[in-house]
Amino acid sequence: MTATDRLTPAELRTLFLFEALDDAQLARFAEHGRVERRPAGSPVYLEGDPATCFYVLLHGTVSMRRRIRGDDVEVSRTDQRGVYGGAVQSYIGDKIDQVYSNSLHAITDCELFTLPAGVFGPAVREWFPMAMHLLEGLFFGMRASQTIVGERERLLALGSLSAGLTHELNNPAAAAVRATSSLRDRVAKMRHKLALIADGRLDGSRLHELVELQEAAVKRAATAPQMTAMETADAEDTLADWLDERDITGSWDIAPTLVAGGIDTAWLSKVSAAVGDEGLASAIAWITYTIDTEMLMGEIDDAVTRISGLVAAAKQYSQLDRSPYQTTDVHELLDATLAMMQAKIGPGVRTVREYDRTVPSVPGYPAELNQVWTNLIDNALAAMDGEGTLTLRTSRDGDMLAVEVADTGVGIPEQIRPRIFEPFFTTKGVGEGTGLGLDISYRIVVNKHHGDIRVRSVPGDTRFTVLLPLAPDASP
Repeated sequence: MTATDRLTPAELRTLFLFEALDDAQLARFAEHGRVERRPAGSPVYLEGDPATCFYVLLHGTVSMRRRIRGDDVEVSRTDQRGVYGGAVQSYIGDKIDQVYSNSLHAITDCELFTLPAGVFGPAVREWFPMAMHLLEGLFFGMRASQTIVGERERLLALGSLSAGLTHELNNPAAAAVRATSSLRDRVAKMRHKLALIADGRLDGSRLHELVELQEAAVKRAATAPQMTAMETADAEDTLADWLDERDITGSWDIAPTLVAGGIDTAWLSKVSAAVGDEGLASAIAWITYTIDTEMLMGEIDDAVTRISGLVAAAKQYSQLDRSPYQTTDVHELLDATLAMMQAKIGPGVRTVREYDRTVPSVPGYPAELNQVWTNLIDNALAAMDGEGTLTLRTSRDGDMLAVEVADTGVGIPEQIRPRIFEPFFTTKGVGEGTGLGLDISYRIVVNKHHGDIRVRSVPGDTRFTVLLPLAPDASP
């Protein structure tokens, strides 16, 4: 090495990056390049700054770092002579923002060969035109593919969620239709029985007492205790025997409805005393229709409430009626995502919510956070293959909110764990995944919310932890 802080062409040729260049090319780099020294602990360049120089390590140890939620996280460390960094994409020119995509720090005292980006980029374009076409095509093609496949991933997820939501809505809607049809039939029969009871065979006082019993039956039906299958069967047998002893037709059809409404033989004895033997059959039928009607109205109410809840969950999930950036309760987002994905959660999967309700709301983009929960839950369900426990857990971690999605699936092998956030990397079968779910989640959490996403996994216990800042971003 010369004393002028330059490298000769011959010295440049000893670096593997430049060994194939001809004398004229080496001379150009030797003319414009300089040797720079960095003391241990000092930065060579910082992530996000304008990418003005291309660096090649001559001597020492350097650390490459990425900024994650405000912390510099070491990506790699090396002392290999000839490794490079800095303005590595300067050959693309002003077609992209030329900033450093990472930081480089000197661990020991270092010497680096430094080329201005304005020299390195044009030289590479001039000397290797075919390679430039290939590299540009690869760079922009990959970026375009990632955008397209990312949109496709979102559409596929939306389609899957829409299918699940349609399925979930269909069940209560069909139940409401069936209950409404049955209710119409029961009300018609009630009117008929009421006519039989009130055709003059009952005096006014008995009819009044029967109406009071009917109101009492409605209240009993509303507070009927839950019974085991064995208890229900025994109660139905007892009630059917009581009805048969009094020659009430269809006792085995009537008894289940009366038992479901909390009616027993002692209560029916009051009805018998009120209406007499002659009007007992019509009175019991009338009360049976009353209880059946109340139960059908309860089914309709439950079905409509379920539909309303699903619609509210869909609105919460999509955030259609809210501004993109806001402060929100993450538990509402998690519950909405679970509701939207209910069709994917098989009967063999147990869902556990361990929410710390004392954690404050977080500022951010709720619709995009919902996409993160969707991706993580979907991966967890795939790992368990229909059998296991899905756990959603929230807690506070310093000035961050921690959201953990855990599963009891097969786990992530240690050798592929460092790659799971790479675009297009997937462990799913062909046609089952695009490999962008975790990449999209990472970019939403880290790049857009300035948080972090971590994973630890052993067979039977895989946990993805999302950390979100509790303090609002100054520039959403």
